[in-house]
Amino acid sequence: MGGNKIVVYKEPGRVVVEDHDPPKLEVPADVAKGKGLSQKAVHGVILRNVATNICGSDQHMVRGRTTAPAGQTLGHEITGEIVEKGEDVQFLDVGDIVSVPFNIACGRCRNCREGQSGVCLNVNPARAGSAYGYVDMGGWEGGQAEYVMVPFADYNCLKFPDRGQALEKILDLTMLSDIFPTGYHGAYSAGVTTGSTVYIAGAGPVGLAAAHSAQLLGAAVVIVGDLNKQRLEQARSFGCETVDISLDATLEDQIAEILGTNEVDCAVDAVGFEASGHGAGAGEQPAAVLNSVMSITRAGGRLGIPGLYVTGDPGAADADAKEGTLKVRLGLGWAKSHSFTTGQCPVLKYNRGLMMSILYGKAQIAKAVNATVIPLDDAPRGYQEFDQGAARKYVLDPHGMIPA
Repeated sequence: MGGNKIVVYKEPGRVVVEDHDPPKLEVPADVAKGKGLSQKAVHGVILRNVATNICGSDQHMVRGRTTAPAGQTLGHEITGEIVEKGEDVQFLDVGDIVSVPFNIACGRCRNCREGQSGVCLNVNPARAGSAYGYVDMGGWEGGQAEYVMVPFADYNCLKFPDRGQALEKILDLTMLSDIFPTGYHGAYSAGVTTGSTVYIAGAGPVGLAAAHSAQLLGAAVVIVGDLNKQRLEQARSFGCETVDISLDATLEDQIAEILGTNEVDCAVDAVGFEASGHGAGAGEQPAAVLNSVMSITRAGGRLGIPGLYVTGDPGAADADAKEGTLKVRLGLGWAKSHSFTTGQCPVLKYNRGLMMSILYGKAQIAKAVNATVIPLDDAPRGYQEFDQGAARKYVLDPHGMIPA
């Protein structure tokens, strides 16, 4: 390793690719000090990134809709080859290709031991839970880079069983770090099962992943709602029904046209806090999706909410929303006995099973989300096109290892 090219947030609407020092087997100083850890990461590995993706969660920062400072490194969707490992790494070797959950987890705390790796207690002094390259997540360097350090590697890394097969299916396997498990978590926690009717709010990559996951889980009908016509077309490309929320027709009426009833069995919010209201010119309404999915989910139904909600939104329209306080119709959800599942997806709960579904041809997630490969140096263009609504999932190829 000479240096390390990495994607960096500079100001709202602008990212650049900078040269940084190569990563070391060390945890961030603030994490070590705050959690009483040794800074030397004998439990870690350094990866040469094979594929690393741009995520909608990154876009929230780049739009200036979080408290991310200038200089924040970016990227939490990481698939790479081990080039160095610490002396305490027992079950991984140099040369292994692995998927890395976006959650950073120790594997030792109460939450990790109970399967809640999304809210690890030992990797972020500010709150439970951590991630690579993300604001308020402990200062871990981002993974949209040539190289990255992964701590607690034996716990966090999912090794692919065959290198050749992994490279052949890398566009599908790279989705295991975040959006495929996150979409699956949304559908699974919403109770999708054989014969379900499902509404997915949002046709971005996570929404499309949730829709594909709902199909894997046996849903009879998957309906995807968005106001971006290209993204709705992408949803239809793999068998979903769609509703265009920019139309004046109500969501209930559009669902009734498809199902013959204005309710679904369960729903997934894959939009989050930058939601738009229903109808042309409605503008941003951060609670709109939460309220709409309650209105169209049957009594006794469940809601999966993998869409991101934050505690600090400087660009919000009102003072309450700036601190994550939203006008949610909780009374409606209570009256209908709805169950809600929120928070980061615990990727380790799902990634191995989804890997097997990919390796044995049961899941085609890259096709569902329209995976599009670009060089690492083109990351600023990928961010710009994604922000403009491109119906694509941008996959960065830092070392030219992704087969053409």
